[in-house]
Amino acid sequence: MTKATTEVLRAEDVHVVRDGRAILQEVSLTVRAGEHWALLGANGAGKSTLLGLLGALVHPTRGAVEVLGHRLGRVDLRELRTLVGHVDPRHPLTSPLRVRDVVLTGATNSVEPVPRWRPTPEQTERAEALLATLGLGALRDARWPTLSQGQRGRTLIARALMPEPRLLLLDEPATGLDLPGREQLIDALEDLRAAHPALATVLVTHHLEELPAGTTHAVLLRDGRVLASGPVASVLTGDQVGKCFDLPLTLERHEGRWSVRIRHGARRRDGMTA
Repeated sequence: MTKATTEVLRAEDVHVVRDGRAILQEVSLTVRAGEHWALLGANGAGKSTLLGLLGALVHPTRGAVEVLGHRLGRVDLRELRTLVGHVDPRHPLTSPLRVRDVVLTGATNSVEPVPRWRPTPEQTERAEALLATLGLGALRDARWPTLSQGQRGRTLIARALMPEPRLLLLDEPATGLDLPGREQLIDALEDLRAAHPALATVLVTHHLEELPAGTTHAVLLRDGRVLASGPVASVLTGDQVGKCFDLPLTLERHEGRWSVRIRHGARRRDGMTA
């Protein structure tokens, strides 16, 4: 397989300006099949805007973005969005659907079941397989309002995977989760990656502890610019993450998972000691 055919995402010199204010500047990024990227930065760094570009939700003010070989501005965005799984924990679903039916709405890209639509046997089988992979098999008949935040998050991931996308975008999927919920979500993502080795993922967070061990690459955003980008071993260092968050930090990695703490006694940029 050639380099060109493995590219899932490509952004070149992207700028986004809103109301005269630069949100993103000179951002370039290439994601290939089977890679799992972390997108990190402080609040306001531009993470959600960049994820929106990668998911074909918004256009760049300047620069080029290609998603699955389609350049934004030259493709029907509605069609392109069906090829990308986008997981937002703030999903608007409110109806008391069963978990299995929530997942099946991913096949029609709708919030509610489409009237008179019936899933094919293959779609039903896929929904069941995704529920099993994400540890939700026993909850297939549970109602959406009865689920914990973590169970909802895993359900939405299964829903996003129904159309068999090559790309999965996760916008702070651990938001609002307690410790057990976060760890169950991370375990589910690891199982998902093992079951779908060609799937590429981009996960937005500002907590390194939320990154699965299978994370392969990372981008650090600061004030709308890429501070560092590449394999995790070269990007997620104490010095670079410290620059990203403007704090003197020490990073440790154990069994593939990260932990972070402030280096006590180090001098911050404002002249105060941490």
